[in-house]
Amino acid sequence: MKTWLITGASGGLGRGMCETLLARGDRVFASVRREAVLDDLSAKYGDYLQVITLDLSMTATINPTVEAAFAQAGRIDIVVSNAAYGLFGAAEELSDTQIERQITTNLTGSIQLIRAAIPFLRQQGGGRIVQVSSEGGQIAYPAFSLYHASKWGIEGFVEAVRQEVAAFGIDFLLVEPGPTATQFGAGLDIADALPAYRSTAAGKLRAALMSGEFAVKGDAEKCVTAMIAAADAASPPLRLPLGSTAYDNIEAALKTRLEALQAMKAVAYGADRHEV
Repeated sequence: MKTWLITGASGGLGRGMCETLLARGDRVFASVRREAVLDDLSAKYGDYLQVITLDLSMTATINPTVEAAFAQAGRIDIVVSNAAYGLFGAAEELSDTQIERQITTNLTGSIQLIRAAIPFLRQQGGGRIVQVSSEGGQIAYPAFSLYHASKWGIEGFVEAVRQEVAAFGIDFLLVEPGPTATQFGAGLDIADALPAYRSTAAGKLRAALMSGEFAVKGDAEKCVTAMIAAADAASPPLRLPLGSTAYDNIEAALKTRLEALQAMKAVAYGADRHEV
């Protein structure tokens, strides 16, 4: 039996993980913004599920909430940083309030959750942190600029911190789903459209989303199964792409970036200091 701490457990992949883990006999500390949303699972699984009220945008509450969870659990094996939301709109269309909420929730909140968990994982001799990112942590769609800023940002943070804490037996898993059939699309915060962008790449993607033409190939249940299997593994990969869209888009982006980098090799080397 393992003990998990999962944020953003009210729906989507977070709730799916809770249901699967509880069904197999694990203990779950599940954080939600509204406690009642998990009443059905609480009634079914009793003390195996501990529901925590936490809003990652209220960063001052993260550390005491994590401390209380570890104190109650005694040991938490895997921390799943899953809570997030999506902001849609060309950069010019977004409000300052929307931008602040996106960065605070997806980036600052995730950073502070990880920072809060590390001392306890270190003191107990190790553990694992699963950061739910996105294909959008390695590629970019128009009109998702701030969402990408949060996901590229958290991936860079994880890349660095995993090196800092590896000696303590703490490792990381970055999960990168592509478009998946969850409530993510329905929960998008969509900025008011500016007519100037109607015929641009951002406007065309907006039209595809609004019409339902944007392809969503990912299966949420299969993603949850793959996430848990990777989190259970003795030596998980650093990155777990999920869905054919994610794999194809990330592969194409990395190939393009590598080719562009290699074309700049002479310029890059030419910027070195000459040996005296």
